Amino acid sequence: MYYELYVDVFFLVNFMMDYILLLIVRKMLQCTATHGRICIGAAVGSLLTCLIVILPISYTIIKWILFHVLVNTCMIRVGLKIKTIRSFLKAIIMLYIGSFLLGGIMEIFRPYIRVGSLFLLIAIVGYYLVMAIWRFLSYMQRWNQCHYTVELYLGNKKYQIKGMIDTGNGLRDPISGTPVNILDRHTARKLLGEEHIKDVRYIPYQSIGKKAGVLPAIQFERMCILKDTECWVERPLIAISEETISKGGEYEMILNPNLF
Repeated sequence: MYYELYVDVFFLVNFMMDYILLLIVRKMLQCTATHGRICIGAAVGSLLTCLIVILPISYTIIKWILFHVLVNTCMIRVGLKIKTIRSFLKAIIMLYIGSFLLGGIMEIFRPYIRVGSLFLLIAIVGYYLVMAIWRFLSYMQRWNQCHYTVELYLGNKKYQIKGMIDTGNGLRDPISGTPVNILDRHTARKLLGEEHIKDVRYIPYQSIGKKAGVLPAIQFERMCILKDTECWVERPLIAISEETISKGGEYEMILNPNLF
């Protein structure tokens, strides 16, 4: 069985797909490569692909190595100016992730592609869909890394709330130097109610765009921060915020990173 291959069309299609894939990898790795350099890298990748297809190489394994090693290496080195081995390995992984996602999207719309312009449009839409998926996955990863379940112990009571680590929270008790966590005022009212709290301290603070002030703080007996493991903190100092700390309710306490 023979197929008629138009090299010019084959080159343009591969150039467009390589260009989109290099854009995806650049976004994923946050590279500084220009569009001009990415164009050159895509052209190199497409040209090498055409040459490998045209050359009479009978061994499939050799073509496989040329496609996946030679083409990808040259395309990434030229298009993204990747120099270190570590960055190159990351770029290769991102290239295959992008290829997998983009290929899946293109396969979904393949039955509807009838003309070249529609193929180009779907490829561009696929790029934005891949980037949306990547941003969502990155957001979920950051969410899992920063959000914890927190258990507070005071007297005979145990309270379970949602906490988030914020590197911007550097509050400390000016007397003891103890790291201070911040509890949402509505959550504090709901948990503590009208209970009489002894030994209330006041922690000075200053934030961007606001005048300096003080926050009332309570020393709980214990606190357990739950994730993959348990992190126990004895006699943690919890300040009560003046405002709602999370408008969407994603977390109720801002954890001090110095606890860890």
